[in-house]
Amino acid sequence: MKSPVEEKQKREPGKANSTEEVLELLEAGEISASEAFVLFQKLDRTEAQNGRAEVDSSDWKRLEEAMQELDSLIGLESVKKLVKELGAFVQIQKKRAEQQLATEPLVLHMVFKGNPGTGKTTVARILGKIFREMGVLPKGHLVEVERADLVGEYIGHTAQKTREQLERAMGGILFIDEAYSLARGGEKDFGKEAIDTLVKSMEDNKENLLLILAGYMKEMDWFLRSNPGLRSRFPIHIEFPDYTAEELMKIADLMLKRRQYRLTPGARQKLAGILRRQASMVGDKKGNARDVRNIIEQAIRSQAVRLVDKPKLTREELILITEDDIEEVS
Repeated sequence: MKSPVEEKQKREPGKANSTEEVLELLEAGEISASEAFVLFQKLDRTEAQNGRAEVDSSDWKRLEEAMQELDSLIGLESVKKLVKELGAFVQIQKKRAEQQLATEPLVLHMVFKGNPGTGKTTVARILGKIFREMGVLPKGHLVEVERADLVGEYIGHTAQKTREQLERAMGGILFIDEAYSLARGGEKDFGKEAIDTLVKSMEDNKENLLLILAGYMKEMDWFLRSNPGLRSRFPIHIEFPDYTAEELMKIADLMLKRRQYRLTPGARQKLAGILRRQASMVGDKKGNARDVRNIIEQAIRSQAVRLVDKPKLTREELILITEDDIEEVS
């Protein structure tokens, strides 16, 4: 009997003919989890095209589209890598179950740590799409909340408000921004009641709900230390790094392109200077994608004020953002 390595050598590199072959290669250490994930996608696509798959062929297409959306994000390379590993883990556990092999439990509740504007909400929304197409979540939609949406003003009100938000999120993801604020009031604060309600719902709805706690790096670390029971329930921690000045400029270019605007050379130089200064700042003062969007939107308004009284406007004038428009923002 040939070993998995010998079987791999017989096949064309990067290809496998069945789920069993992929699992053999994975367990022999010949391919990574991410590579196995890609091979599973190819096999599922082939089965769908040949009419042998139980699911509609559009399922893998939507999964590919979600992965492409993830890849199209500027920067966030470490985040993309971890998300793909999670996708691979989910896919492989499903395939192992089909082959009656031992599987790991799918505990996918997560903690997202990073400054505002680093892509946490965007990645959470894409994760919902990925897990929906993989069959992990029935709907995959995202419900974004903060403390005020969960914590009430009197005894019993908090549990009611929290349950309402959980009900909205069933089948998808409940994304709690600045989650550490739920623990800032101490033992007598109603935030503790919200946490208790969330934990109970996590246990009762293991296959129908995914929770993501998000917030600043240090604050989230403190929050998890203050409640050891939470750390064990949220095994996946993803850190979102701040963008570099070059990445911020790429984000600005993408935003302008989508809105059909373009920078003059002087405007580009001015904006690059602003973004370099913002990228060099420390902590929560550091500039990120949210700040870039604000700059672009304000520059577009400045351009509108500059052009509004001109009797005739060319297409080029309507497209160009000048140095003076950016000057207003800085």
